[in-house]
Amino acid sequence: MRINREVILEFGEDNNKILNPHQRKLLEDTRRVKEKMEQLSRETNGFISPSHLYMRKQEEEMDAEMQDKYDSFYRTTKSLLQLFQIMGIMPIMRSPSGTTNERTTFSWMSRAFIWAYFIYAIETIIVSFVARERVVKFMSNDDKRFDEIIYNIIFMSILAPHFLLPFASWRNGSEVAKFKNMWTNYQTKYFKCTGNPIAFPMLTRLTFGLCFFSWINSIAIVMSQFYLQSDFPLYNTFAYFHILAMLNCFCSLWFVNCTAFGVASHSLSTEVQNTLKNYKPAQKLAEYRHLWIDLSNMMQQLGKAYSNMYGIYCLVIFFTTIVSTYGALSEIIDHGITLKDLGLVIIVVYCMTLLFIICNEAHHASRRVGLYFQELLLDVNLTSVDIATQKEIEMFLIAIEKNPPTMNLNGYANINRQLISSNLSFMVSYLVILMQFKLTLLRQSAKKAAIAALQTNSEETVYP
Repeated sequence: MRINREVILEFGEDNNKILNPHQRKLLEDTRRVKEKMEQLSRETNGFISPSHLYMRKQEEEMDAEMQDKYDSFYRTTKSLLQLFQIMGIMPIMRSPSGTTNERTTFSWMSRAFIWAYFIYAIETIIVSFVARERVVKFMSNDDKRFDEIIYNIIFMSILAPHFLLPFASWRNGSEVAKFKNMWTNYQTKYFKCTGNPIAFPMLTRLTFGLCFFSWINSIAIVMSQFYLQSDFPLYNTFAYFHILAMLNCFCSLWFVNCTAFGVASHSLSTEVQNTLKNYKPAQKLAEYRHLWIDLSNMMQQLGKAYSNMYGIYCLVIFFTTIVSTYGALSEIIDHGITLKDLGLVIIVVYCMTLLFIICNEAHHASRRVGLYFQELLLDVNLTSVDIATQKEIEMFLIAIEKNPPTMNLNGYANINRQLISSNLSFMVSYLVILMQFKLTLLRQSAKKAAIAALQTNSEETVYP
């Protein structure tokens, strides 16, 4: 540091001295370090440690009232959280105002969890009764054709998410609460940094609409199977209503969060654009870079918090789509187009729509947070800004590259449009195998029928 100070003094004494590129770079870096040291000295009352200079400043404890005041994301999506509590899907709770605890908490013995135990026990009785009836009916049926086995598996697979709910959803409750608190803290830090709160226009009405639509769509899908499937009695529908509504709610949750990520990214990019118009915006850009990293970490935390549930979600969609498509094609080959085929087609369209929404929204959220920020920073005219700002832009771009905002299910899979194409390719492969098996069964049946006809004709010839 002594040598650098001598360099500054030496260069400062003679402003007309010509510097080579290395000397100019050294001068600028030394000036930046000196400015940073002076800034830290003011913020820490003269006490400066090496960690203050090279590491991000530790977060201060935030006031609970301020967190509640600027947590517009919670207020706009509160209806969906309450619906999750009523259905017993994710029993996390919001801490009362004025408490010093985390704003969103998770406990196995909370009031929300006790209610979840109760509602899950009632639903399990209904689902177990219907599942047992389908198994008994299948085992006692004399028709053990492969197509009948496949048909029974379709509706059994739809019941699977209910039994997997405690392992897939409840077990990650602490991670979900952490994700919710990250949103709360991010909005408070955003206000402290920019002076403006994040607004989520139309998100309140969108969330309310999705809550109602989740149940309306569930009732419509299940009742369509009641009218279109001959062996789907009315009392069986009560086992499927809440399961399809749960799948719809998780899809709505994903849609709402991805939309919120897009809104937050747009607000931050607007602040970055306005800051770049100011004189020497390097210090403010560093704060925005930290905000962007928090936003990217939230996107990754979303995938981690719901990794088990959305992983099973995708597997159920994948399996049900394959089996339903095969069932529809098989029924068309055997009996032509019937109402049963229409019911199976509805299931296929429903499953693929859910998969498309999840993958497409994740793709758009990643582009808004990652690619659009890269384009914004790459469009900056570096010759019109100072060297400190150039370095901050370079560090911003490196942060985007090293910490990409991807929706990842805890390392199992990336949620994006590529997942749709890979799923479709796998589905086609399995369908080809199943249809080959179906054609083999048809050839065997035709061969047996031909042999039986020949035997009948020979008997009629011998005994006219």
